Amino acid sequence: MNSSIIEKYNIPVPRYTSYPPANYFESYSGREYADAVKLSNTAENNHISFYLHIPFCRHLCHYCGCNSFPMARPEKVEEYVKALHKEIDLLIPLLDRNRLVSQIHYGGGSPTALPIPLIRELNEHLLSGFRTIERPEIAIECHPGYLNREDWRELTRCGFNRYSIGVQDFNEAVLKTVNRRPSLLPMEEIFSLIRETGARINLDLLYGLPGQTADSFSRTVSKAIGLAPDRLVTFSYAHVPWVNKRQFILEKAGLPAGEEKSRIFTQAASLLHDAGYCSIGMDHFVRPDDELREALDNHRLHRNFQGYCTRRTTAQVYAFGVTGISQLDTAYAQNTKDIGRYIDSMERNEFAVVKGYTLNREEQITREVIESLMCNYRIDWNELAGRLHLSADEVKGATAYDEGTLSGFAADGLIEFDERQLAMTVSGSPFVRNVAASLDKLMLHSTRSFSKPI
Repeated sequence: MNSSIIEKYNIPVPRYTSYPPANYFESYSGREYADAVKLSNTAENNHISFYLHIPFCRHLCHYCGCNSFPMARPEKVEEYVKALHKEIDLLIPLLDRNRLVSQIHYGGGSPTALPIPLIRELNEHLLSGFRTIERPEIAIECHPGYLNREDWRELTRCGFNRYSIGVQDFNEAVLKTVNRRPSLLPMEEIFSLIRETGARINLDLLYGLPGQTADSFSRTVSKAIGLAPDRLVTFSYAHVPWVNKRQFILEKAGLPAGEEKSRIFTQAASLLHDAGYCSIGMDHFVRPDDELREALDNHRLHRNFQGYCTRRTTAQVYAFGVTGISQLDTAYAQNTKDIGRYIDSMERNEFAVVKGYTLNREEQITREVIESLMCNYRIDWNELAGRLHLSADEVKGATAYDEGTLSGFAADGLIEFDERQLAMTVSGSPFVRNVAASLDKLMLHSTRSFSKPI
């Protein structure tokens, strides 16, 4: 993709990890959330995904756009975990006990900042009231900078079968610039400890940081390939200093320009493809026998706030903890960002929901369209219409579908389309967010702020 195309399309657009994006959420009450949870029991997509947000970090990385807080005193951490247990007890009576759990995911913050026995107790609580699907995904995001050998061994006894290890970069100079602690143990030793249990390993990298170049990041990717993770993710750093003011520090350090950032990703992807990994969505790479690859080949890949998933593990998401976002069939609901307020709500046996969004029918259709494009890089209008029990014209009519706009994308080599389908080209795939935004009626008059695709 030449520099003029990169410049033309490297403009702020939503990331579409949800539709509508979270900055469209509005005031929402705990009562509305409880009603949406009850209604979710009747949805066609009947599986359950639990998400637990652990907000604490021992050090705050300058790049992070997540909802994170400095590590609290031990008694405050225990108080927070007790509140999580109370929220679980509030939610579970609203769910149909015949439903199956397909996912549990711990995010943050740094979930492994918690004392590990507390993590094990949370898992046991979540699984005490429900059966699971065969081979559920029980996953945790891990910061390797603070875990010693015994910590890892104890973590492997908590029931997880997937570990996402946040390396970001093996270049310690880059990590120092962004205030990220490097791994306490050699990564080879961590992989060996986890693989003794048969669990799967994701390795998370981050590109677009100060000090990174295409060549330096290629060295990091080559080292990652040598470890042979089951999945590897190359997240694009999202520069949103209006959300996280610490990111202004990185501006002063100097961020890679758009063209260099594009080269960083392209070179990394080439190395991963040469090593036998297959691209999934915008930033994931998996082994050829991974179920995500099979789902992509069958155009049945999905995504929720926990990441890419298959129809086997697809589930409505019920979130616990501060800032946690529940992702239900007809609604989103987000908890307060204030830890004290969250704990107080749990003490009163009240949901701590403060924001949310109820999707109308047109928005539910648009969500399916955008998810299909973002995950599978294509839209088969007739297949999608059949799944939604509508005509293809009705599906298009729910979106901002415009042949003139799509023709412009096609002329620039981003897509190929006709009346039956729309497909991203290989070279156009980095700009899938731009194409998705063109189908979004909410973007026609939007004043929201977003990050750039590259």
